[in-house]
Amino acid sequence: MKPFLFRPQLWAAGGPFVLALLLTGCGQSDSAQSAERKVLYYQSAMHPWVKSDKPGRCTVCGMELTPIYEGESGLETGGAVIALSSNSIHVLHVQSAEVRRQPLTRTLRFAGTIEADETKRRVIAATAAGRIEKLHVGYVGAEVKAGEPLADFYSPMLLAAARDYLVVQRSANGQAALPSAAANRLLQLGLTDEQIEHLPHTFREASFVLPLLAPVSGTVIERNVLAGQYVGEGERLFTLADFSTVWLQFLAHEPDLPWLRPGLTAAVTTAAHPGETFTGTIAFLDPNLDPVTRAARVRVELDNPLANGRRRFANRLYAEAAVQLEAPEVPAIRRSAVLQSGPVAVAFVDAGGGAFERRELRLGRRGDSLVEVLNGLSEGERVVVQGNLLLDGQAEMNRIFAAPAPPAPAADSPALPPLTARQRTALTNLFQLVSTLATVLAADDLAAFHEHATHTAHVTGALTTAFPEGEWQKLVRPLETAAQLPAAPTLPEARKSFRPFSDAAVALAQAARRADAAFAELKIYRCPMTGDAFPGAPGRLDWLQLRGPLRNPWYGAEMLECGQEVKP
Repeated sequence: MKPFLFRPQLWAAGGPFVLALLLTGCGQSDSAQSAERKVLYYQSAMHPWVKSDKPGRCTVCGMELTPIYEGESGLETGGAVIALSSNSIHVLHVQSAEVRRQPLTRTLRFAGTIEADETKRRVIAATAAGRIEKLHVGYVGAEVKAGEPLADFYSPMLLAAARDYLVVQRSANGQAALPSAAANRLLQLGLTDEQIEHLPHTFREASFVLPLLAPVSGTVIERNVLAGQYVGEGERLFTLADFSTVWLQFLAHEPDLPWLRPGLTAAVTTAAHPGETFTGTIAFLDPNLDPVTRAARVRVELDNPLANGRRRFANRLYAEAAVQLEAPEVPAIRRSAVLQSGPVAVAFVDAGGGAFERRELRLGRRGDSLVEVLNGLSEGERVVVQGNLLLDGQAEMNRIFAAPAPPAPAADSPALPPLTARQRTALTNLFQLVSTLATVLAADDLAAFHEHATHTAHVTGALTTAFPEGEWQKLVRPLETAAQLPAAPTLPEARKSFRPFSDAAVALAQAARRADAAFAELKIYRCPMTGDAFPGAPGRLDWLQLRGPLRNPWYGAEMLECGQEVKP
């Protein structure tokens, strides 16, 4: 007889199975064992998904394959691992890629409007009460240069100040302070130094008007007066804007804000210039978010040269901005490798030998084609980037079929006595309440659930009174302990609190359907995939409805019609 070599690795992965081999093989020769039992296949004890019809070594770890004999079930692969044949992998077009450190690039796209630079706007207002004698710029949109006249303005106050200045200048007799004070008065009323200097030569009292000059070069964006109009002191006459540089302003939402900072370059396109791309720089990010849109205003500065009498960008023009970003190298995988189900992100890791392991991930920033992995994967591992949706479906089917079936009712259960009218009424009230609670949960209506849940104690109390003893009372007793539904601030917690009360009511309804024809039309439905409905949920759950159609209370709108009817 050959000596048996103990292998710690084999024992750790399949100890009970190895022990069975030891016990059955003790005292027998290899040839005797082979004659008595037929080898079905060979399997790796460390990686159970690796199987072969011939002796050999594991393709993953190199250990010798263990023979699995007729009548033995072999080693389980585990619920998180899916084993596929090479032919299945080819049919499903399963492809994988390596987890490695690489730059994370992201292109953010925004839409906004081009507006005037607020720091380069000027308002021309009346410095004294008077009348607009003539307009030199009669329309909005006119381009003016600094020093060009906008309008001729007559004012009695200006006329008096000019007259005083000339009188003081002629009688100053070398006293410079007197003309200087009079000149300052004219400056305050809007005259320039050059106009004051030429005043002695140009002043004509009968026809004295003041030309209102443009203080800066720019575009007239507002004209608030007409020729012959009387205006008061401080009244707005014109508004000028310098459009040589403009602002593109857009809104950036919260997920985009960590990527943006002043100084980044933005590529700007507009429908007014098809096929052209212009470059600007992010100059400002508003630190205050809009309370309604939860977004911050971002400003990009753009050059806006004048050509052929018009600016490149018109005021309030719609435009789009693309900001190209790149983060330092981080562990990353393709975005196609990630399956997102609510807050949980999963990927399938190629474990070798046709096996794929389902792995939950914690993700960081998302790029255009890559996503940062903070936890759940190691560099060098390979993840499925194509065919993972089909693998996820196969994993879900495996989990459903592996879930234990609900226990069948005992065959020797004693017969239930007929129901009295009072008992039938109490049962009807209970089933009506349970069906209503299931319906409002299916509608995702948490407020309605809380409202109807307040009646559970009263309805259950009436049921206990109607069934004080006997076989029916054994079915009623679980409802007494489950009648007080815990407070539930969220829908998953409401479904969790409803589950014990629903299970007890379903058991009672099943008995009532068999015992009394009045309840033969009660509907009991089953969802075979409730494991993610709420924390701690089993793989399958039943619920009660007075009538169809099926409305799933465990998932609501997410999977409203998932399930099937359980026949009596």
